[in-house]
Amino acid sequence: MPTQKLTPEIIAAAIDGYEFQKTRIDAKIAELRAMLPDGPAETAATPELPTHKRKKFSAASRRKMAMAQKARWAKIKGESEPPAPARAEAPKPKRQISKEGMARIIAATKKRWRLQKAARAASKKAAPKKAARKRVVAKKAAAKKTAPAAAQGATETAAQ
Repeated sequence: MPTQKLTPEIIAAAIDGYEFQKTRIDAKIAELRAMLPDGPAETAATPELPTHKRKKFSAASRRKMAMAQKARWAKIKGESEPPAPARAEAPKPKRQISKEGMARIIAATKKRWRLQKAARAASKKAAPKKAARKRVVAKKAAAKKTAPAAAQGATETAAQ
C-alpha cells in the first residue's frame, strides 16, 4: 500500500472531521445519560465547544442582500443589460523594430552565413588533401615493394 504524504490541507481536513465526529458522539452520550435514572451528569473531561449565535438581520437588510445577490447572478448569467463600459485602458501598441535594428540583424545573419559557408568549404578542401596524401603514400609504398623485385629482374636479364 503506497504511503500518502500528509499535506497541511489534509491534516486540517482530518482535524475538522474528527472534531465533528467528537461533537456528534458527545451529543449521543448526553442523550444516553439523560435516559439514566440519575439524570444528566456530565463529566468535566469532555467540555463542549461554545456555539456562536448568528447575527440577526432586519427584514429590510435581508431584502437588500437578496436583491444584490440576484443582481450578481444576473450579471454572471448575462441576463441583465451590460453595464456602461468602464474606462478601458488603451492596449499597449505592438512593439516594432526600427529600420536600423533590422539592418543590424540582417548584417549579422549574413555574416554568420558567410562564416558557416567558409567553414564548410574549408572542411571540404581539407578532406580531399588527406585522401590525396593517403593515395600518394600508398603509391610510394607499392613502388618500394615493386622496385627491389624489378631491380632483381633487371640484374638477372643483364647477366644472361
